[in-house]
Amino acid sequence: MLLLSPALQPYAWGSPTAIPELLGLPADGSPVAEAWFGAHPVAPAQVPTLGRDLGAIIAEDPLHALGDDVVERFGVGLPFLLKVVAPVRPLSLQVHPSAEQAALGFVREERSGKPLDAPDRTYRDSNHKPEMLLALTTFEALSGFRTARRALQVLAGLDVPLVAKAVERVRHGSSAEGMRSAFEYLLLGARDRDHDVDAVVDLVRARLAAGDSPSEHSDRVLITLAEAFPGDRGVVASLLLNPVTLQPGEVMFVPAGCVHAYVRGVGVEVMASSDNVVRAGLTPKHVDARALMGIVDVRPAPPMRVAPEQVADGVAMYYAPVEDFELAVIEVDGTEVDGAGVSIGRPGPRILLVLDGELDVVTPAESARLRRGQAVFVAADEQAVISGHGRAVRVSVP
Repeated sequence: MLLLSPALQPYAWGSPTAIPELLGLPADGSPVAEAWFGAHPVAPAQVPTLGRDLGAIIAEDPLHALGDDVVERFGVGLPFLLKVVAPVRPLSLQVHPSAEQAALGFVREERSGKPLDAPDRTYRDSNHKPEMLLALTTFEALSGFRTARRALQVLAGLDVPLVAKAVERVRHGSSAEGMRSAFEYLLLGARDRDHDVDAVVDLVRARLAAGDSPSEHSDRVLITLAEAFPGDRGVVASLLLNPVTLQPGEVMFVPAGCVHAYVRGVGVEVMASSDNVVRAGLTPKHVDARALMGIVDVRPAPPMRVAPEQVADGVAMYYAPVEDFELAVIEVDGTEVDGAGVSIGRPGPRILLVLDGELDVVTPAESARLRRGQAVFVAADEQAVISGHGRAVRVSVP
């Protein structure tokens, strides 16, 4: 069992207080957007007691850390990455590639000689990046495309040339073909119409004020995006997407190819161990809208909310339709039978992060008391139970 110190990411969209408060760290006014509890080489968690990072420790003895089954299926690296994310400003309009797309993109950029940390690099590894988000606060996001019919309702009345051309494209061909054509046009078409973005924002403000918005939720998200990224074409493109609000405890899955953007909130995010993000706008980072159009799934679909399965007293499982990870929320109230504690589950590598209270984690060889914001890595061949009063998330491999 290894106590982890997360790698903190100071992206500009992050809250200066949410993650420091969770982790019990002083806040200095700087943004802290993400805390990475994992072994991804871009930002591996540290193991302070050993003075090394988790990835290096796993690499020394992967069979002990990961188990035979995980090594056989995924190789010698930890298959998942656990993060805490805390946007107070919107993240980029983005898509994550499939495993095949990531492998091809990574090889292509490696052959180009572009350094891994180059600001215009898209593929930083060869893995896919499906992800699941557990909301800790009310969490606002965009995820996936609306139906063509609903998109036309939302675009109605926005009488500027940029939107008029998009409407024509939505109406052409099948629903998916029309949405692809409209989305591509809004992001890339007619660069002399960039000034139409401000006109659309003014029209949306006016219909909100008049109380006749066809989607108050979408319109308010658009205003938020426009305030953060004035003039960005992604502001208008957001109207083609589903707005989603997660209440604390609700979970959403984002598959490869699903266009999405996080707007605000605090959440726990678990994903395949990857940092591949293809961006189309709403960011000061590298944007490659043409590459995004090559991998985006334009089929209309609602956001993928994941319902919990109660597998034991106090243990709610959230299963993703991928092999890389699964998420459990464990609540312990001190009433465990005979003080035996609650098992943290199956063999295989696990990361446990305490969200509330204090929990004792006990293995046959050692024990640790964890407070809010602390996390441990439990190796595949270690059995562990938790007791005390509190709530934790556990990430493991199915």
